[in-house]
Amino acid sequence: MRTLISLILNIIWLLTAGWSLFLGYVLAGIIACIFIVTIPFGLASFRIAGFVIWPFGREVVDTHRGGAASAIGNVIWFVIAGWWLAIGHVLTAVAQAITIIGIPLAWANIKLIPVTCFPFGKEVMGSDSARSRMLPTAR
Repeated sequence: MRTLISLILNIIWLLTAGWSLFLGYVLAGIIACIFIVTIPFGLASFRIAGFVIWPFGREVVDTHRGGAASAIGNVIWFVIAGWWLAIGHVLTAVAQAITIIGIPLAWANIKLIPVTCFPFGKEVMGSDSARSRMLPTAR
């Protein structure tokens, strides 16, 4: 049942906001890949684009592998691209929240803002995998 709901929400998302947000991330990724030094930023943008086109049923988790390089990359990303991509999510969320059926989509937009602003040190995975990763292990 959860999969069916995720599928329906993803289709509505794709038609109402997913395609435009996806194009924004792809554009940011292409621009970042023009310069060799910023290729990691382009790859991060493409990774987020893959998530933003079909977000329901997947989550972003912290990898705990991000060190100083990830922190510096996140600051640079936020200054260059993160803030305007986050504004796109906020504006889209406001437009979606006007209707009752759009409220879950607006909430998904708001949940995307942290990874939009600070993508390094994060990983996208299925919701079930993310939940099992967060559960304490039996010892």
